[in-house]
Amino acid sequence: MERHEGGCTCGDVRYHITDEPMFTHACHCKLCQRYTASAFVVHSRIEANRFILDKGKLATTEGPSGSGSNHSIKRCERCGDQIYSHFEALGTDQLIVLKTTTLDDVEMFPPKAHIFTKSKLSWVELGIDIPSFEKSYEIDEMYSARSLERLSKFN
Repeated sequence: MERHEGGCTCGDVRYHITDEPMFTHACHCKLCQRYTASAFVVHSRIEANRFILDKGKLATTEGPSGSGSNHSIKRCERCGDQIYSHFEALGTDQLIVLKTTTLDDVEMFPPKAHIFTKSKLSWVELGIDIPSFEKSYEIDEMYSARSLERLSKFN
């Protein structure tokens, strides 16, 4: 079984995931820029039952998302670092969107796409090796066969 560990900045929250994410992308929407106080956020979709909280407590905050639907953000109760989100638009709370750079090895799952690049900050340079989308991508065209099989259990 795979095991990839992560946590928050203060160390109160520790977790692990038991599989690789279905897909990882960098989101450049204005809300992600604001939520993270950064140019973009790196998200990884994974099944909720493959995320194990080993230590600490997560607080929930509610907010809008770039798609227009709401999402719940799970944060470290102490330092406030975002750990993962549940997006209403996914239609289930059995899928989470992990904040990928909370993993101990932040290089483990690099983005396979850049999304909402219409909101990308002008000084951010994107290479040509990772596909970019003004809004989002077609899941059927971007996800691997294994990831599509995993995702099909929630449709």
